[in-house]
Amino acid sequence: MIIVTGGAGFIGSNLVAALDGRGERVVVCDWLESEDKWRNIAKRDLEAIITPEQLNDFLANYGSDIEAIFHMGAISSTTETNVDLIIETNFRLSRKLWLWSREMRTQFIYASSAATYGSGTAGFKDDESIEGLGQLRPLNPYGWSKHLFDRWVARQKSRGTEMPAQCIGLKFFNVFGPNEYHKGGQRSVAEQIFPYTQRSEPFPLFKSHNPNFEDGGQLRDFIWVGDCVNVMLWLFEHPKINGLFNLGTGKARSFADLAMAVYQAAGQAPLIKYRDMPETLRDKYQYFTEADMGKLRSVGYTAPFTGLEEGIKLYVQNYLAAPDKYL
Repeated sequence: MIIVTGGAGFIGSNLVAALDGRGERVVVCDWLESEDKWRNIAKRDLEAIITPEQLNDFLANYGSDIEAIFHMGAISSTTETNVDLIIETNFRLSRKLWLWSREMRTQFIYASSAATYGSGTAGFKDDESIEGLGQLRPLNPYGWSKHLFDRWVARQKSRGTEMPAQCIGLKFFNVFGPNEYHKGGQRSVAEQIFPYTQRSEPFPLFKSHNPNFEDGGQLRDFIWVGDCVNVMLWLFEHPKINGLFNLGTGKARSFADLAMAVYQAAGQAPLIKYRDMPETLRDKYQYFTEADMGKLRSVGYTAPFTGLEEGIKLYVQNYLAAPDKYL
């Protein structure tokens, strides 16, 4: 069996779909809550669905049957202010699952985040050394919690501690694609723009409050969720590979480019206006992110990444504009 924590979430449910399509026995560990999050996994043939509170008992009862844990579950909101809750979920649970995977000799692949890079002044190279990680300064509790676990894993490795059968951390950049609809304000900007295209209204992007970037010129490494799944499956199939890896395209694009791509994919002329960024975000805002993908390429991953316009077209026409928008 393969456990996917956060398996009803955005990236997790896309991974679950791929694993189910391969005939794997998949266990989803997540809260489904009271809205439509359940639809993210409604088409899947699952071995079990458990809540995080049931995870310890499940591991105790079925541990010998578990081949791998994909730990995608986290409090991922960059605006969450309950830091104790963030640490309990994003650090302590990750540590517990890592230790269990080491004991049981299972593969452990977990979600880190590009938020660990903070403002980006130290660059975006996925250096997993203690010294390299020590240079990073995340801007919010979410990024810090992910960074804290990356550093903890690096410390175990530096001490020569026995590791899980495979240990992979993935620093996801700006992922977009189906099944993100439950994420509220944390949905990708692409998904937020689409309803405006249907009403022929201009979407309000943030103004720039940095003189080095024009309005709409803020840059992100946008990556199609299908590419993220392909990388995770490839790493799973190569269990001798270990380490902390960026997961982006390696090519930053502007929010204006993204907006134009969404309108064009929806068959509409681009309509964009600009609004002031909330003051609470201005000192925590990343104006540029771009994954250095050399490390993943160096271990043998050769598949191309989907271009922004192509990925947006897939998303809009196959999901957002379709009668059934779920994967």
